[in-house]
Amino acid sequence: MKINELFYSIQGEGLLVGTPTVFLRTTGCNLRCSYCDTTYAYTKGTELSIPKIIENMKKFPCSYVCITGGEPLLQKDLLKLVSILLQKNYTICLETNGSLPIQHFTRKKRVMISLDIKCPSSGMHERMILQNISALSNHDQLKFIMKNKKDYEYAKTIVQTYKPKCTVFFQPVWGSSQKRLATWILHDRLHVRLGFQLHKVLWGARRGV
Repeated sequence: MKINELFYSIQGEGLLVGTPTVFLRTTGCNLRCSYCDTTYAYTKGTELSIPKIIENMKKFPCSYVCITGGEPLLQKDLLKLVSILLQKNYTICLETNGSLPIQHFTRKKRVMISLDIKCPSSGMHERMILQNISALSNHDQLKFIMKNKKDYEYAKTIVQTYKPKCTVFFQPVWGSSQKRLATWILHDRLHVRLGFQLHKVLWGARRGV
């Protein structure tokens, strides 16, 4: 597998926010979102065998792992890696960008799918497989990153249409107004959570955190 970086930090987003976690960032992405904060993962990385990945992960006193990218589902050995990590009693958060089928990874004990559905400001919203939402279970999470009111209305419509079983996060693009987004959510009485990026609050917008 081609790995961009592997590091130990605090989970900054979603249901596991604040949890010490090993992050495994894969190389390569099939999307080019306008606000992407991990463009360095598009091409740069090192080929590592699964045993080597596990060996490096064992350096950290942690049973939580977040597999992110780039887009992890592009890695042909991902399912094998997930199976081995589960055998070794890791709890996994698998982050995916919404453009590839997720069915092979759903409803696995100790695997939480973090599905990111792109909004119009990303420039990639037409590439989403919205049927993925129906495959999510109540222990997964669904995330919308939004920059403006158009994004918000788009996300609201999707939530109302697909009625996801899992927790839904509305999260502003880094640097956009959290207060404004919170106001919209309260005004419309939506049953969603306001998301944020704790790791950037703690350490700024830099790598390896």
